[in-house]
Amino acid sequence: MSGLTHFNESGEAHMVDIGEKSSTARRAVVNGHISMNPATLALIMQGNHKKGDVLGISRIAGIMATKRTADLIPLCHPLALTHVSVDFEIDEPNNRIECTVATETKGQTGVEMEALTGAQVALLTIYDMCKAVDRGMVIGNIRLLEKSGGKSGHWKKD
Repeated sequence: MSGLTHFNESGEAHMVDIGEKSSTARRAVVNGHISMNPATLALIMQGNHKKGDVLGISRIAGIMATKRTADLIPLCHPLALTHVSVDFEIDEPNNRIECTVATETKGQTGVEMEALTGAQVALLTIYDMCKAVDRGMVIGNIRLLEKSGGKSGHWKKD
């Protein structure tokens, strides 16, 4: 199982031992989007959706999800996040909403999984709030854009 850190020498799944790792500032940035019908996007932009502020509620859901990642992903370490941001950008020409999540901590392991989880839950919340008017929405292109900290240092998507 060369290179896969969540498996031991016998090929069994295990939680990685981070006890000897240095505590460093860690940051991750993730991006994804949800595509929808023009009328659905207009409803969100007008802010008069009967369920409330779609993007505001989705932002809170994304933040909450980052803090619960270890409860959802079996081998993730619980982390004390020092900062989380969930930002949305309306892409009107393409009828979609871009979501960018940034997570930060000072610790012994990275925060990529927290950012990935936050982005997906924020986008799922948009879907949940708007599914009554548009079941054909598509969530996609969720990816790590950048990470920093730890032994592997800084990485940025080309």
